[in-house]
Amino acid sequence: MDYLWTPWRYQYVTTADKLPGCPFCHKRALGDDRQALIVHRAQHNFVILNLFPYTSGHVMVVPYDHVDSLLKLSPEAASEMMALTQRLEAVLRKLYNPDGINLGMNLGKAAGAGVAGHIHMHVLPRWVADASFITTVSETRVLPEDLETTWERMKAEWTVNGGQ
Repeated sequence: MDYLWTPWRYQYVTTADKLPGCPFCHKRALGDDRQALIVHRAQHNFVILNLFPYTSGHVMVVPYDHVDSLLKLSPEAASEMMALTQRLEAVLRKLYNPDGINLGMNLGKAAGAGVAGHIHMHVLPRWVADASFITTVSETRVLPEDLETTWERMKAEWTVNGGQ
């Protein structure tokens, strides 16, 4: 039997239900963007790596406003969210050379939202046949890049190509 060690996941498994309040609001308030995995802070939203990514490069655009519906988001924040999503598409295409990009929001627990109380836009690179045997049979993801490396690469690319 083969074993895939994912020690970073243990922290989530043992603390996810113990975090007071919203994990996005918690990360935003940490004050250390590297530790929080925040790649960029804009006026109404921030860009953060997904702590448990579907693929390497999986990021999210999260509004500062803690709202559970796109309808509750201000027009300015919604517009900025889409502009950041466009920017992320360019960054991901340059860094990962994907065959495609998934964009999406899951609004509410029934729709699959892991954090149902705070909307967020997922942006992630995809490749033809990236769902390997281990993914389809064992429901396990094998990611070739750790989160620290992803953060460093994303932050550098964001900054080099017109970031703030």
